[in-house]
Amino acid sequence: MSYYSLTSIPDYYGIDALLTEEHKLIRQSVRDWVESFVMPQIDQAAQNHTDIPNLMKELGQIGALGPYIPVEYGGSGLDQISYGLIMQELERGDSAVRSAASVQNSLVMFPINEFGSEEQKKKYLPQLAAGEMIGSFGLTEPNHGSDPGSMETHFKDMGDHYLLNGAKMWITNSPLCDIAVVWAKNEEGKVQGLIVERGMEGFTTPETHNKWSLRASKTGELVFNNVKVPKENLLPGVTGLKGPLSCLNSARYGISWGVIGAAIDCYCTAVQYSKERTQFGKPIGSYQLQQKKLAEFLTEITKAQLLCLQLGNLKNEHKATPAQISMAKRNNVKMAIDIARESRQILGGMGIMGEFPMMRHAANLESVITYEGTHDVHLLITGLDITGINAF
Repeated sequence: MSYYSLTSIPDYYGIDALLTEEHKLIRQSVRDWVESFVMPQIDQAAQNHTDIPNLMKELGQIGALGPYIPVEYGGSGLDQISYGLIMQELERGDSAVRSAASVQNSLVMFPINEFGSEEQKKKYLPQLAAGEMIGSFGLTEPNHGSDPGSMETHFKDMGDHYLLNGAKMWITNSPLCDIAVVWAKNEEGKVQGLIVERGMEGFTTPETHNKWSLRASKTGELVFNNVKVPKENLLPGVTGLKGPLSCLNSARYGISWGVIGAAIDCYCTAVQYSKERTQFGKPIGSYQLQQKKLAEFLTEITKAQLLCLQLGNLKNEHKATPAQISMAKRNNVKMAIDIARESRQILGGMGIMGEFPMMRHAANLESVITYEGTHDVHLLITGLDITGINAF
């Protein structure tokens, strides 16, 4: 259970009045699940560097997988604000939980729904939505992160199948995945997506160990050594970097909401502690420096909430640009990691203990500020949008 009352979660600008009753019901159901399922075991999972057992099936049962996927393919057919609110509540629990859902939603189900054949949609999406099948996403490589156009993973047309070779790195869920949506270059050097299934000969998923961040989730590699991929596993609906980049836009949108949850968890904990901890004869929340921190936390959380709400409206209208999504991702992750670090100071030495979430969130957010586009790259995306000049 959280250290603070859930009634203290901030809505300083009355944003709830702009949400539908369905939005609020969805948020509350995920919030309740996080309290009952995630919070009692997340510290132990992070401390022990183990994933949460049965997580994906649990996420499937509460409707957190494929919320905006059409009902006919096992999704819930919800809007983008609903998706954002789900991500916010999951990351209040832990970034690893939200990351697992983000990958399944935005990086696996999204491309299959957008670019897949009818047969692929029917074969994979219902199982992914239920959490009965776990997916991963292969874009980043050992030598190519921010520059995916230079990827080396490639495939050849062998007549009745494709032959895939290469490797992907920093892949969430790779040691657990049943399928991987892999982006590779064809013989013409153009990027296309392939669905690679566990059990295909030459496909291995070595785990990445000794992480200081996202310790409650599995990370690894996707290695392809002459993997024979059936031709029906090629995503037919897209060629070029537009495919993987559109997936990243969806993931970045979810992150921009998710990190608000991490910031809220730290803020609410700090407020409660500041009222209970006494020094020099009175609560530390009565001192100006502590009130300054808390007021700044609330201000930044409120700004991030407003940014995401309008971005969600734009997404619903299919008007959100990649640059707008980059701005929200960059701003909100920086906001959250700053609040995690500063709120830890309010708790003093207690802030490093597992009973409180600050150090865990701060460590997790060190990954979030890097993945799906680094903090600096998102700044350059905004700069390009302003000036029309590519600074990459």
